[in-house]
This record gives sequence, C-alpha cells and structure tokens, in this order.
Amino acid sequence: MNFLAHLYLSADQPLRMVGNFIGDFVRGRDLVAQFGAAIAEGIELHRAIDEYTDKHPIVKKSKDRLRPKYRHYAPVIVDVYYDHFLASLWSNYHTQPLADYAQAAYRLIEENEAIIPQQVRNMMPYMMKGNWLLNYASIEGINRALTGLSRRTSHISHMEEAAEDLRLHYAEFKNEFEAFFPELKKFCEDWIAGERLTPRQLR
Repeated sequence: MNFLAHLYLSADQPLRMVGNFIGDFVRGRDLVAQFGAAIAEGIELHRAIDEYTDKHPIVKKSKDRLRPKYRHYAPVIVDVYYDHFLASLWSNYHTQPLADYAQAAYRLIEENEAIIPQQVRNMMPYMMKGNWLLNYASIEGINRALTGLSRRTSHISHMEEAAEDLRLHYAEFKNEFEAFFPELKKFCEDWIAGERLTPRQLR
C-alpha cells in the first residue's frame, strides 16, 4: 500500500499515522527507543500491512497482470493504483473530504518533523506542493507519481507508462481493490485491537 492507505489504515490516531506514514524509511527493531511507543506502533503496523498485502491472492492477481512488462516493479505500481482507488472512492471510506484530510495529514507530519527520517523531510515539500494525497484521485495524478518514481529508479522500469495500463484494465484493478481493501481494513482493525495474527495464520 502507498501513503494514503497507510495513513487511512491508522484509524485516525495521530502518532500511529505518523509511524505508518514513515514506515518505508525506517530500519531496525528498536523502534520504541527511537520514536516512542505510539509512533513505533505505527511503524509496526506499516510492516504488518506490507506483509499482509504482499501475500494476498487478490493483490497477486493485480501484480501478475503487470509483471510481464514491469517485472519486479509490478508491486510498486499496484500500490500506487490502489491508492488511486482509495482516493477516487474516498467518500465510501471516510466522512472527512479528502482535500481536508490531506491538508491535516501534511500538518501532522510537519508537526513531527524533528523525529521523522531525513528522507521524509526532503520529500514533504514536493508532496505538499503537488498535493499528492489529493491528486492520487485522478489518473493524471497517478501518471505524475509513477513518472516521478520511474526517474528515481536505478534501472529502466517503464513506470512512466503504467498509467496507460491502468486505463486499459481499469475495471479489473478496481474490482480487485474493492474486494481486497475491506479485508485489509479488517486485518488492521484486528491488529490495532491486539489480535496480531500474521498473514500466514490468517490463510
């Protein structure tokens, strides 16, 4: 899952949201000492979400559709696609308008700038200027996100072409997202409640 989903799946708890947002930029296991308990919980939730998503058979269908062309970049592209569907269907999942939610999320990250990784600090001005969280809702916004990712890869990824594949197979990817996301949301609700089964235990 990508930035918007990780924020959303934190159940509106601010410090958990911060941890879930920065999870890709944090290494190691001694998280409480580095960040405090609440942010550490968000980082652990981020890791649980990634593991659950990577192993899910519906997500595998989405990735397999892209893998012949994009190979090991297929999971990255599917994460971005799924954030697009979350953003475009936002009113189905949250009562706060996405534009307001996005601005509140940016403020939250800025308020915790002192403890977030340098990579996140470097990224935030670009994210805010381009209003990534809101613009995920349009295919053009997804195209900009994927093109930016393509420029930052060390190998040829073709991710700048992936928005066209989203257009070509829009119904299939949307159906897969709508089947998968409620299961992921339930997994996160259970995890937050303390029922921290691994994806393997759930299958």
